[in-house]
Amino acid sequence: MFDFVRVVKFGVVAAAVTLMLLAAPSQSQAASGRVHARLFKAGFIVGAGGGNGTLTFQGRRYPLTFSGVSFGTIGVASVSLVGTASHLHSAADIAGGYTAVGAGFAFVGGPKVARLQNARGVVLQLRGVQVGFNLSLNLSGMTVAIGS
Repeated sequence: MFDFVRVVKFGVVAAAVTLMLLAAPSQSQAASGRVHARLFKAGFIVGAGGGNGTLTFQGRRYPLTFSGVSFGTIGVASVSLVGTASHLHSAADIAGGYTAVGAGFAFVGGPKVARLQNARGVVLQLRGVQVGFNLSLNLSGMTVAIGS
C-alpha cells in the first residue's frame, strides 16, 4: 500500500542532504590565491625576462620564480604586478608554462594588465605599472616555478 507520510519524509531528507552538499565547499573545489611579482625584461627583437614574487594561498606564502622569452621586443623595462591565481587545487598548481598574446607600449611608466593560463587551468590575472622603455607586439611564454 502507498504510504504518503513515508514518501514525504524521504523527500524532505533527500532535499536536506542535497542542500547540505551544495552549500558545503568540497575539498576538490578550486580556490584562489594572491600573487605579487617583480619582473624585468630586456631585448632587441628577441627579449628575455625574469623575476620573483610570492603566492599567498590558504594562509601560507610560497616563493615564486618567473622566467620567459618574448619576440618582437625592443627596450628595457621592469614591472611590479599584483593579482590573483584562480583555479588552484594546491599551491603547486601555479607552476608551469603560461602563454599570452599581447601588444603594449610604455615609456617611463604605464599600466600593464595580463591574463595568462597554464596547462593545469590556473589563470593568472595580473595588473601593475611598468617602468622603463619597452615597445612590443609579441607572443610571450612565461614559466613559473614554486620554491619551498
